[in-house]
Amino acid sequence: MSRKDAAADGDGAVAEGSTSAGGGGGGDLAEALARRRLYREVTLALRTGLRDAKADFSFLRARGLRGLLGFLRSTAASAAGDDSQLLLFRHSQSIPDLQVIPVLFQNSLHQPKEDPVVTLDHIFGVEPMKITSPPTDSEIALALRVLEGCCLLYSRCTALAHKYKAVKVILNILANRGPAEQGVCLDALISLMLDSPSNQMDFEEFSGLEKVAELLKDVQIEMWGVPTVAHWTCLCKGKLSHTRTNEKSCASLIWAASRFGSTLDVEQRQMALQIQARRVVESLEPY
Repeated sequence: MSRKDAAADGDGAVAEGSTSAGGGGGGDLAEALARRRLYREVTLALRTGLRDAKADFSFLRARGLRGLLGFLRSTAASAAGDDSQLLLFRHSQSIPDLQVIPVLFQNSLHQPKEDPVVTLDHIFGVEPMKITSPPTDSEIALALRVLEGCCLLYSRCTALAHKYKAVKVILNILANRGPAEQGVCLDALISLMLDSPSNQMDFEEFSGLEKVAELLKDVQIEMWGVPTVAHWTCLCKGKLSHTRTNEKSCASLIWAASRFGSTLDVEQRQMALQIQARRVVESLEPY
């Protein structure tokens, strides 16, 4: 090989190495930019939702809660393939300005001890009295869904909810709201007590299981959904009777209940759901 050929080969190798190095650097840069963009999207979704969720008017709070719920659902969906968004959400919950749980319990799930007293000073004073519209049923249901999503995605949200006496608050909602909110309360309670001994102790301290068992006997089953009713009924039976003999039948009942659907028309489905749910609830009566 001549010196010229060797030099040409050397120049080609250097050029190829530079190209591959440049490609690697470009890939790292693109990845860094993608992470930065995802971080901006996560923080923007949280800041926007939390800003509205702290508003004085219920319709604005509901809008913020819907935004937060949509973000949590997209985070859960994306975690199946790439957990980058989930990790960013978990990291964000260590930043006070981005924490979701405090906003929920200070606004939509806040329970004032008494109604504010309006005096003439408030009416004729220089600064008007701040008026906050009370949460509507739909707003409370949305807040409970957001709470459920946060607890399922990050265990520290469950621990933070314990500081706000979440179990006590939800049991109070369960006792004073309609069937639609009660069904969401049951789902939120399950997410709160999942791997959380402190919340489980609160649930036991406030006689939560007995309260749920009483409601199960009177509630409109179709409003809660058969799987939810069946799950809690089996839990009540297992706890109140201190036996596991009915565990297998309860599990099969929940499975069968969750399979009702497309093969039946609306009236047949409704009738089947009511019959199946009534069977589950009636199994509580001996206890």
